[in-house]
Amino acid sequence: MQSVYVARVSGPLAPFADGFRAELDRLGYTPASREYKVNQMAGLSRWLDVEGLGVVDVSSATVEAFLGVFAANRRRPVTLKAMRPLLEWLRSQGVIATEARAVERSAVDELLEDYRCWLTADRGLAARTIDRYGKAARRFLAWRVAAGAVAVGTEGLDGEAVTGYLLAEVARGLGPGSLQGRVAELRSLLRFFYLRGVTDVHLANAVPPVPGWKERSVPVRLDRAEVRALLDSCDRSTPTGVRDFAMLLVLARLGLRAAELAGLRLEDLDWRAGELVVHGKGGRDDRMPLPVDVGEALVAYLRHGRPRSAQRVVFLTVAAPPRPMWPTSVSQMVWRQSRRAGMKPIRAHRLRHALASELVGLGVRLPEIAQVLRQRDLATTAVYAKIDHRALRELALPWPETVR
Repeated sequence: MQSVYVARVSGPLAPFADGFRAELDRLGYTPASREYKVNQMAGLSRWLDVEGLGVVDVSSATVEAFLGVFAANRRRPVTLKAMRPLLEWLRSQGVIATEARAVERSAVDELLEDYRCWLTADRGLAARTIDRYGKAARRFLAWRVAAGAVAVGTEGLDGEAVTGYLLAEVARGLGPGSLQGRVAELRSLLRFFYLRGVTDVHLANAVPPVPGWKERSVPVRLDRAEVRALLDSCDRSTPTGVRDFAMLLVLARLGLRAAELAGLRLEDLDWRAGELVVHGKGGRDDRMPLPVDVGEALVAYLRHGRPRSAQRVVFLTVAAPPRPMWPTSVSQMVWRQSRRAGMKPIRAHRLRHALASELVGLGVRLPEIAQVLRQRDLATTAVYAKIDHRALRELALPWPETVR
């Protein structure tokens, strides 16, 4: 086993080195990563000693001054963000004073905060949807400020400006599905503007629709051999591979969405009943059976791959400190593993399609598939009928022959 270099701290911060090590251990840092952070602390402590400064002089401004000198001699400069664990721990111990950050709220911030409150109280939207709509609103107002040299983005707002924004989004190369999402987000914001008196005209009616037809595409099939290759691409001798294998197996066997997998909590696993609770769209909770192979993969991860953490979310990041994974991180993991398996890169939702396709091939009826995928509208599930070529051939009418 390779030994880990132990960083030595001299200077004003030396008495706090062991305590900082214990904090890094608690946060889940590996021994090597822990000593790397302590070495940063040692560099800061030596610089303080040379400058004639003490512990009480440590602040964000002091650390930035240190980094200006320290980073000049390093290939990979250390940032203030990298030093944040040390600063936060010193503050929690009362060693240095807590910095009062003056947060200046602009008119845009006030307007968007009111918008988020309206989405929550009046519309009752889910937190993820509110976050997406809030980001879209800020993006629209920023575009208005940049394009029209206005202060907030609502000044002189009219139908021409709305159409111009959507044309700019089209120029970015967004597909029809993404554009339809932009339209929904923009209509919501413009409806809020009208109700709050920001605009005199209901500009939501001026947002042009995006042409397109629902369910016009055929789901791309992912056969069982490809799913197996994706699972086999995980190196289960490493904690990362154990985690990724468990995540892929849950996605492939249960058809969870990326957000549902990221939101899975330890208390959602009912080992005695052999079930797990899935927190789906619209605040819906569903109990699903926990297959044996999925349960074994989860146990292997919880015992040998999951870092020590007080977090209750099942799947955590590997890099310290362990944090819950975002839905985008789940899809990025699937993308990375598909490339490692020598496949065309895919996202997490493709495994949901793969499960539905396999069920169709086994002759499972669409209402039962809708229950597995937890889809309330059967019309959403009906798209998978397009891949049942055997059944469609029986429905196809004979092609009329022409006599020459």
